[in-house]
Amino acid sequence: MPSGLHKMQVEASVEELWKFVSVMDIWAPLVPGYMEHEIFNDRESTWKFKTEVGFLKKKIHLKVDITDWKEPSMVTFNLTGINERFHGQGYFQAEAIETNSSTMTGYLEINAEGPLAKMVNPLLNSILPEMTTELTEAVAYKVEGIYSSR
Repeated sequence: MPSGLHKMQVEASVEELWKFVSVMDIWAPLVPGYMEHEIFNDRESTWKFKTEVGFLKKKIHLKVDITDWKEPSMVTFNLTGINERFHGQGYFQAEAIETNSSTMTGYLEINAEGPLAKMVNPLLNSILPEMTTELTEAVAYKVEGIYSSR
């Protein structure tokens, strides 16, 4: 299944990372190609974003279901395509290094289904690592910008 994982050091505590990641409204706009999102409750939302998968330019509409909130270190979620046939999952995880320093890991896994899957999944293999890196770094840098003045 196509996936991407990015791990990096963040100059923020695990608790500070949690304050940010636990509120989807704050970090949803950091998704590469973000257009809009709608939150239904603390576990269900839909997101729209633009992406380029090889030569295909697509507007993606997906449902995000939070499967677990493990305060203060992890949030896991499932992804289901609304306008495209795919499913996937992902997580953000934080581990303390020191008081104001943590390691943050972002992970995304997406699998296309249907007649185009044989063509789309190899393309996803090439873009998901970059997309995961962009999102993880965007979240980390935003958190550092908020808490660096402590």
